Amino acid sequence: MSADRFRRAVTGAYLVLFFAYLFLPLAVMAAATFNSSRFPTVTPWMGFTLGWFQALWQDDRMWSALGTSLLVGAGVILVAVPLGLAAALLLDRLHSRAKTFLYALMVSPLLTPGVIVGISTLVFWREWFGVTGGLFLTVVAQSSFIAAYAMLMFAARLERFDPALEEAALDLGATHGQVFRRITLPYLSPAILSAALLAFLQSFENYNTTLFVRGLDTTLTIYIATKVRTGLTPAVNALSLVLIVLTVLGAVVYEILRRRDERRQAGSAAATV
Repeated sequence: MSADRFRRAVTGAYLVLFFAYLFLPLAVMAAATFNSSRFPTVTPWMGFTLGWFQALWQDDRMWSALGTSLLVGAGVILVAVPLGLAAALLLDRLHSRAKTFLYALMVSPLLTPGVIVGISTLVFWREWFGVTGGLFLTVVAQSSFIAAYAMLMFAARLERFDPALEEAALDLGATHGQVFRRITLPYLSPAILSAALLAFLQSFENYNTTLFVRGLDTTLTIYIATKVRTGLTPAVNALSLVLIVLTVLGAVVYEILRRRDERRQAGSAAATV
């Protein structure tokens, strides 16, 4: 066997193992959704059923928890994305020795365990403002570290930004507000969309931080963790399968729109030439 063929064989085997590691658990979970067993398992196979989707539809507590997670995710987007954008713009415009220190300070929430973030947020707001938990505190606690993810995405986008565009607009008489609205924001729009999606997903799956600041409200991750202790049913698998399908459909739609936009831009560029 030649070295090139051996290299291709090793690469192919690695890709098979890698994707099996990623998607095989999801396939097993999806298959358990259609097993009539009252436990979320594939073996023993008790027969095909769609009853767990009906059980999911009738689980009012799960839908309430899902609604809470969606509200918290929307709140985190509204808080974390503007904070991350402001931090990235500050670092991009700052040219001093303090830039490295500020960057480390803004990234530090990512290195802090979620348990510490949750407890410290609860203690601070309870001592100074009398807030003992709830949706507001959950949004604040999650945004404190999710904003750092958004900042990194904006910072990466700004690395490829040409400041001469803003300088030219200012020289032509535009105000700083007009430059920001008509040049900077349109350029950052892909990063804004990506940061919003990342913020929502990080919020939706968060458990450690949410556990300490949720108060009497229950998010979906907290509800599922509670069900694990009290008795998990395949209705949770049904919900996971629905979320996976929606995620895949969203990714497909996004890719179709992205390619359509690329073709439109390529057509416009060819027409101008």
